[in-house]
Amino acid sequence: MSGDNALLNDQHRAPIIGYHRAPLSQKFGAPRQPNLVALTSVIEMLAPYDTPAAFIGLDAFSHIWISWQFHHNSLYKDNQKHKNEQKHKNEQEHQSDQVDTAGSGFRPQVRPPRLGGNQKIGVFASRSMYRPSALGLSVVKLERIEVIQGRVLVVISGADMIDGTPIIDIKPYVAYSDALSHAKSGFAQTAPHLLDVTIIELAYEQFLQIVANQSAQNAAVENAQNKQSSVKAVIDKTQKQLMMADLDTIKALIAQDPRPAYRRTELNKRFTMRYKSVDVSFQLIESGQLQITAVVAVTS
Repeated sequence: MSGDNALLNDQHRAPIIGYHRAPLSQKFGAPRQPNLVALTSVIEMLAPYDTPAAFIGLDAFSHIWISWQFHHNSLYKDNQKHKNEQKHKNEQEHQSDQVDTAGSGFRPQVRPPRLGGNQKIGVFASRSMYRPSALGLSVVKLERIEVIQGRVLVVISGADMIDGTPIIDIKPYVAYSDALSHAKSGFAQTAPHLLDVTIIELAYEQFLQIVANQSAQNAAVENAQNKQSSVKAVIDKTQKQLMMADLDTIKALIAQDPRPAYRRTELNKRFTMRYKSVDVSFQLIESGQLQITAVVAVTS
């Protein structure tokens, strides 16, 4: 067998069947596991996989498995940020200390945030994004399946994927075989500890003003379009339009403490999470709470 044929036999190509459309466009702030935050998002199916016939029967299941791709990893390897992270690799919560010298980029060990970002374990004993296949697997709640203008949108909640994530496959979650009540979970036996989150008055007023401004803008657009539903309208609402209910979601995301493990003791150090069309700044205060200090509209 030639070297080229051997290489082809070592690879598997999977089609991208859709893209994840979500309020979180950056990795910072995204839940580290599925179902930790009831974050609503949408899978926009691509042709020919967006035919409604392919989804007949799926709505009888409450949850589904999603196979997806860590699409930011290729960018991570190529841009200047990678060079900076290599220079300060001990400060990165998922960074490996061992890199394959053959140039494959394989990282056999990682530092899970759950272990404080200091202890190393094998990549196959983790759910780290830095894995050979760059594939993720998540079980999420199926909220509904929408067919708009002949196209399928799969509305889900609880995803740990960011906006733009390529979707590789969708399968139903089958409780009798997929839920193992006596399973052993290694270093992750229980859900992570949640921190209390508060918001200062100024930040709350900023949030309210942005919600009011966007509601007025969207009402004007809907009137101009005769409130006709479209795929773009559903996705825009998921990705961009800020609503009052989003404040609880923002607090739930911050309560997971997205800060790097090595910086979790720093008081009054501001961190910023991009959510929909706003940047939400927060910091750790002396009481041990994470305090939201500003909500600022993102200018495109």
